[in-house]
Amino acid sequence: MFTTLIVQPIFNLLVFIYAILPGHNFGLAIVLFTIIIRLLMWPLVKKQLHQVKLMRGVQPELKKIKKAAAGDKRKESLLMMELYKERGINPFGQIGVILLQIPILFGLYSGLQHVLKDPHEMISFAYPFLQDFSWLKQLGSNIELFDHTLLGVIDITRPALSNAGVYWPALLVVAASAAAQFFQSKQLTPQDKDARTLRTILRDAKQGKQADQSEVNAAMARSTLYLMPALVFIFTIQLASALSLYWLVSGVVAYFQQRHVLHEDVGEMDAAASKDAKKGKTGKTTVTVSTSQREKKATPAEIIDERPKKRATSKKAARSKKRRK
Repeated sequence: MFTTLIVQPIFNLLVFIYAILPGHNFGLAIVLFTIIIRLLMWPLVKKQLHQVKLMRGVQPELKKIKKAAAGDKRKESLLMMELYKERGINPFGQIGVILLQIPILFGLYSGLQHVLKDPHEMISFAYPFLQDFSWLKQLGSNIELFDHTLLGVIDITRPALSNAGVYWPALLVVAASAAAQFFQSKQLTPQDKDARTLRTILRDAKQGKQADQSEVNAAMARSTLYLMPALVFIFTIQLASALSLYWLVSGVVAYFQQRHVLHEDVGEMDAAASKDAKKGKTGKTTVTVSTSQREKKATPAEIIDERPKKRATSKKAARSKKRRK
């Protein structure tokens, strides 16, 4: 089932690009294949980045909510969920691209394994209509025509590290793919100069100082900046460098997609955020209600901002009463 629904469609898209590409270079076909995949994923990527931007925008209000809740976790959770609903934020809306990437990566790896074991699989594993392409017919009659390099420079069927030793061109591709993963992740991670590291939080916890859960989550996210590139490097160094080439190109394209949305398309994102905020307020009728009812119906930000005003009003009334006496 996995082969039929995932591996074959992905592999045949790659074969189609390879068959119609001038020069029929397999490495260049993987580069174009990766770019096409990232472009097809653009609507989902844009939605994911929209959620990232919205999450960044509510950070100041989340801090106010934590302060107003004064350690009441249930109250804090309710206010946070109300804020997310008001702003149109889905806490799990950022993982769609990651989940989509996993079957693509495994499908590409499985398809490449067919070619590595037997180059003739390039033809036999292709769909029948692709087998009729003139280049694949030529390849079937003379498999030596198969160019498994990247522009004649890197043999993408070879791993960076194997029993034969280190293959330095492939090692450069692996290192570059890990670097691309680092910069791509860093671009999405909010930077806070005053934030504590995970090590500091754990050290303070031993001394009895409780850490805020959001602070722990942020510290863990910053730690993955280095963990993910390390994992990419470790897991791909002994695989065919074609997989690292895919990861490298995917990371570079993703970086520029993120740059476009997060930095150059600010107006569109702000307009979308305003639209989401209005949706949360549409249809509400303004009526005179008691203080407790108003707190229940108010947004989290209104609750936070209103309490200091009420205290100030109470103090002012007390002073006026004292003067009259």
